[in-house]
Amino acid sequence: MKIKRVLSFILSVAVAVSMAGCSGKDSSDASAAAASSATTTTTTSAATTTTTTTTTTTTTEAQEELPPEPVGNVNILTGEYTLPDEAVGKRPVAVMVNNITFALPQYGVAQADMIYECPVEGGITRLMAIYGDITSIPDVCSVRSCRYYYPIFALSYDAVYCFWGKDETIAKETLNKLDVDRLDGYSNGFIFDRDAERDKTYSSEHTGYFKGSVILEALERSAIRSDLLEGKDKPVFNFSQEDVALSDEACKKLCVYFSEAYYSDFVFDSKTGVYKKYHNGKKHMDCKTETQLEFTNLFILETDTSVINWNNGLISLDWTGGDGYYVSMGTVIPVKWSKADEFADLVITNADGSELTVNTGKSYFGFTTNLKSNFKIK
Repeated sequence: MKIKRVLSFILSVAVAVSMAGCSGKDSSDASAAAASSATTTTTTSAATTTTTTTTTTTTTEAQEELPPEPVGNVNILTGEYTLPDEAVGKRPVAVMVNNITFALPQYGVAQADMIYECPVEGGITRLMAIYGDITSIPDVCSVRSCRYYYPIFALSYDAVYCFWGKDETIAKETLNKLDVDRLDGYSNGFIFDRDAERDKTYSSEHTGYFKGSVILEALERSAIRSDLLEGKDKPVFNFSQEDVALSDEACKKLCVYFSEAYYSDFVFDSKTGVYKKYHNGKKHMDCKTETQLEFTNLFILETDTSVINWNNGLISLDWTGGDGYYVSMGTVIPVKWSKADEFADLVITNADGSELTVNTGKSYFGFTTNLKSNFKIK
């Protein structure tokens, strides 16, 4: 009996010790699980806060970068929203301007939105000034005769072509063949006249002027359309909303040579973002506004020329396309230009053929041969 009692007591003690050991292990695991749960909750909360903050910051930055919406009517030649309501949908006007030294200074040229400068006979150049706002064209002097490739360029913009005289060969043929809408000083005394003041000191051929303020009445009198053709009423370039540098290649001073005697220099004004024009080494001035000609964009375009009449020196000029350079904001890039036919737009692209983005403002187009020799960055 004593032995059974002893064995029974020992068994009871063993069971009690075993149960106590199991109870201690469960308590430790529960504490660890609780700690783990607390850690997980804290980490998740922190991640949520960080994500929310980042999203908010990104949204704010994106809103600040949106450019302001332009207000007003766009001038299709400059990309600027400066066109009055009454000029919307109206045709540009292109005026031939004498650029020979004896006819300088000119007037009315500073207000032009575009200026074309091309070589003509004898190594000189002639200008075509194009105005996008038909309601504010100034008087322009001195007006000179047509050379056949100028109306072809004017057709790119559906512009009314204005001049005083023409050669009776290829210019007359081109005007008639293409049925160019035109006003000629030889047959339209209403909008052309002689500047009496200039007539005192200039030869007569350098005194003809164009009365820009009566252009709409002149078009009506001549039964010439004043509204733009469908498809020609859009901006002529893909204009940038903000003026930007074109590349890392600087071009602050440059010269375009047309002959040994005629050349145009341009100097970049970093304060105004425009290029000041010089003609044969002197400031190219408008004597009425008393301002120097200036442009945001310069297009220096390569062409081929040849003499077609040795009696009068008239030349042909390839208007179909070639290589070139686009200069703006103190920088330069190579480009290509083309014109599919006489009525097609003059198209300028990047050198790889992709669409070119152009800064808003006035543009100069200088056509010369052999860019390697006749376009110099100083």
